[in-house]
Amino acid sequence: MTSQTFTIDGREVPFEAGQTVMQAALTAGVFIPHLCYHPEFKPHGSCKLCTVMVNGRPATSCTLPAAAGMEVASNTPEILDKRRMLLQMLLVEGNHFCPSCEKSGQCKLQALGYELGVMTPHFTHFYPDRPVDASHHDVLLDFNRCILCELCIRASAEVDRKNVFALSGRGLKKHLIVNAESGRLADTDFALTDKAAQVCPVGVILPKRRGFAVPIGKRRFDEKPISAHVAEFAPVAPAKQGEGR
Repeated sequence: MTSQTFTIDGREVPFEAGQTVMQAALTAGVFIPHLCYHPEFKPHGSCKLCTVMVNGRPATSCTLPAAAGMEVASNTPEILDKRRMLLQMLLVEGNHFCPSCEKSGQCKLQALGYELGVMTPHFTHFYPDRPVDASHHDVLLDFNRCILCELCIRASAEVDRKNVFALSGRGLKKHLIVNAESGRLADTDFALTDKAAQVCPVGVILPKRRGFAVPIGKRRFDEKPISAHVAEFAPVAPAKQGEGR
């Protein structure tokens, strides 16, 4: 049977029934910038970085089902400018001072900044006052770095079956919380082996006593830009409870 295809920036991309534009593109080795997408979870299009133009209309590529004959544009000047603006907004909304962050060189937000040439914040910093939670024996939570991608929430609910994390508030006051009466991670059954501990794209969930173990220049995105890691983001079978630990 002849496989169906669509084009992205003029390149023909095959796809399987049920795949989204993002999934088909990543499988074909075409990188589309993203933060809230994870290959093991059903996409929900919250970060909007993966927005593309499809037959002249904007759509989030992580949620849009692929269809034969689609003409997708991902790397036009207009789309790239919008992605840069979204990154600039994320960088000023929280504390993303990379030289002091243990996730530097491993952080997808930082890596996408380099990928898209975002070298200045452009907007005024918010400087939110969100306390660090160091109550847990094995994990430090720095809420100031949260980008509201919801990956830890979904991993904790769908894979770990613990519902440790949630979002609270609206608009500028929306923030990540711990589902405990005290609000402390130590008062939950969260474990370093949980899937939720592995999916944060930035530096919110950090294992203690491991900081800066890998030297500068040897970290994941130091050695290769994020677009060169495209195979890591291709679709995989959904994780089951107890797996990925």
